[in-house]
Amino acid sequence: MNFPVHGAGLGFRRDLTDSLEQQSPKQIDFMEIAPENWVGLGGRLGKQLHSFTERYPFICHGLSLNLGGFSPLDESFLQRLKQFLDTHKIRCYSEHLSYCGDEGHLYDLLPIPFTEEAVYHVAKRIQRAQDILERRMAIENISYYAAPGKQMDEIDFVNAVLSEADCDLLLDVNNIYVNSVNHKYDAETYLKALPAERIVYCHIAGHYNEAEDLLIDTHGSDVIDPVWQLLDVTYEHFGVIPTLLERDFNIPPLANLLQEVDVIASAQTRFTPEEHHAKTA
Repeated sequence: MNFPVHGAGLGFRRDLTDSLEQQSPKQIDFMEIAPENWVGLGGRLGKQLHSFTERYPFICHGLSLNLGGFSPLDESFLQRLKQFLDTHKIRCYSEHLSYCGDEGHLYDLLPIPFTEEAVYHVAKRIQRAQDILERRMAIENISYYAAPGKQMDEIDFVNAVLSEADCDLLLDVNNIYVNSVNHKYDAETYLKALPAERIVYCHIAGHYNEAEDLLIDTHGSDVIDPVWQLLDVTYEHFGVIPTLLERDFNIPPLANLLQEVDVIASAQTRFTPEEHHAKTA
């Protein structure tokens, strides 16, 4: 697979800009932003973003495209987004396989019903978005807490959308773990049923234990050992995939985040073939 980025990445947050400017951490190989927070932004923050996208490879992870919704796609936003992706030489654009709007923005990422009809509906919207953006996009497997109207398993739904839309996959390892606990399925079985050829990068993050059988995907805490172990399984099965640490709430000092980025890099080193080490030594 020809990945758009390589190595270990960190989500770019405004709270981190000063620390990142002062330290320029070498272990960060790429960064990710939510374009909705930056499209059309000028002034000091706009200049700061330019300075970072000139120094690091960047990818974009969208929040509001509403791929599963019934409201018309916001094609005006997609045109502005295309210009933004081109201007900052963004390596990849991804969105959630969810819906977030119904006559207005719902400010949450809700699960699309796992049905054949929904497969064709969302695939058509993904294809239209790709046509406007003039590039492939990736969809992310989301965490969810209920499955209204379910007629097929989650893994079958995700794979059907990927095939019908002919798009790529952002593999969220934490979401697989969270869903496996909440919906009582085997995380490794789900993981290994995903199409390797469509994976462009991974997310890893922390979550909140609401109860023994209810995990909430918050991106607000450290990654736990079972999720790190599932990342190892990911690398063992698919090979090393560029992986980004997400942290959206309770953001600690940069040094703490870099420790987790180092864990990603260490895992990638363990699963990189020895002959590669010999060539790069």
